[in-house]
Amino acid sequence: MIDLDNISALVVEANPTMRTQLRNMLNMSGISKVQFAVTAGVAVRKLRESRFDLILCEYHLGDGQDGQHLLEDLRHHHIIPLTTLFLMVTGERQYERVISAAELAPNDYILKPFAADTLHERIERALEKRDAFMPVYRLIELGNAPDAIAACIAGEEKHPNWAIDFMRLRAELQLASGNGEEAFALYEKILANRSIPWARLGLAKALHMQRRYAEAEDILQGLVAENDMFLDAYDWLSRTREAAGELQGARNVLATATSLSPHRVGRLRRLGELAIETGDHETAEKVLSEVVRKGKYSDFRDPEDHVRLVQAQLGKGDTAQAEATIRDLERSMLGLDKTRSCTSLSSALVHLKKGDTTKASEAIKALANEGGAASSNLSQSLKKELARACFASQMEEHGTEVVLDLMRNATDDRALESTKRILREAGRSELCEQLLSRTQGEVKDLVAEGARKAQGGDYEGAVQFMLSAVRKMPTNIHVLFNATLALLKYVENCGWNERFAEQARSLMERARQIDPGNSRLPALTTYYYNLLKKYGIRPSS
Repeated sequence: MIDLDNISALVVEANPTMRTQLRNMLNMSGISKVQFAVTAGVAVRKLRESRFDLILCEYHLGDGQDGQHLLEDLRHHHIIPLTTLFLMVTGERQYERVISAAELAPNDYILKPFAADTLHERIERALEKRDAFMPVYRLIELGNAPDAIAACIAGEEKHPNWAIDFMRLRAELQLASGNGEEAFALYEKILANRSIPWARLGLAKALHMQRRYAEAEDILQGLVAENDMFLDAYDWLSRTREAAGELQGARNVLATATSLSPHRVGRLRRLGELAIETGDHETAEKVLSEVVRKGKYSDFRDPEDHVRLVQAQLGKGDTAQAEATIRDLERSMLGLDKTRSCTSLSSALVHLKKGDTTKASEAIKALANEGGAASSNLSQSLKKELARACFASQMEEHGTEVVLDLMRNATDDRALESTKRILREAGRSELCEQLLSRTQGEVKDLVAEGARKAQGGDYEGAVQFMLSAVRKMPTNIHVLFNATLALLKYVENCGWNERFAEQARSLMERARQIDPGNSRLPALTTYYYNLLKKYGIRPSS
């Protein structure tokens, strides 16, 4: 029997009668530390402030929110640890559709109506499973993927009743570590016994990581054909088409997914971006208006959504509505880091649409004064808009600096090609090759100089030099890898340095987010954890 006296619970439920019933049931189970959240927003704020052992969440939360959206936000933004149990309360009619479509599943579903003893049994079962997975969860939260994978293998042997769950987690860890081939083999092994939708989705993700887009698309097409509510499969199908350069096809897939589930802000945002890229400004305005409306009261709001809405409105030729959006941006996003930059960029775009290059130039200068000509706090997609605005305003020096920043931090060939297209569209094709050659030379020289210092025994000089390069090119994958290597070589040759080790871990994580399938990631990660073992250091989260 598991002692429930010390278990803390958060009940997410809009209905006051149901809240009372759930609290009474939890009390009967021995759980007395119970708090409540009546909306998803309140739940997020409470979970930012405190850690709970258990979240008991109603599937339907009202106002377009549901428990699945909440769970995805909590996991995506790392608001709750893996050790926090998430139990979904749902009606039987929704259960089949919800459970079959969820890539990111709760720890358990409890079907209404249910009695107190059913809830007690489910909580005990979930806690028992959590205890079995605890060694893996602790390693994951420390970022130690190699040992977490080994712990999964041990878990499969020790707890055969949860072997499939350990295999699933192991495959996900392989994907997160950049080991697409190992993940692929694991998913195939799982599928050899049962055709499970999440395993087929995992297989498609592994293929996507290996850039085998046509094979991934075949699997994803099959998944959405079999279950029209498998929204994660739609998202990956769109992502796969986009990676293959089929923007219109990617947009169409997201439009279908959005019609089935119209409240997921991240999906709506990406649909709006793709609609702008494909020239469908009508759809872009409709979708992005909804993103802005939802974002105003969200813990995850982003001023850039207003800029994209302005782009869509200007694409339709509606400058008056775009100006109203800028006023709303200033008012509703006041105090956020990017608000002033986003306001200045939006104003520049409106002035250009009106043909007033003088006022556009003034807005761009204001933007440069706020964050430098490259405006480092803006996303890469909005920096591209800034570059276009600079060239359209005859501000070639500013435009060149922004393009250089984009080229230095291009995460893949597609990003680089879209930046080159900006210059070609602006009639600066000759500048394109000059800047590209300059950027490639800079990266090559930086990496070579860092390596030269390390080879000469100046490990600290190599670290400082490469960290300076990272500040200049924060998303350049070659620079990130070589800076991480410089840090680790210092630790190996000069002794343990907590700060350098943490910086190395942070840079590896950044590289993993930018290019999860990069072949250098697994070896670099192993190098890092071997150094921890060498010095007898327990990783800290």
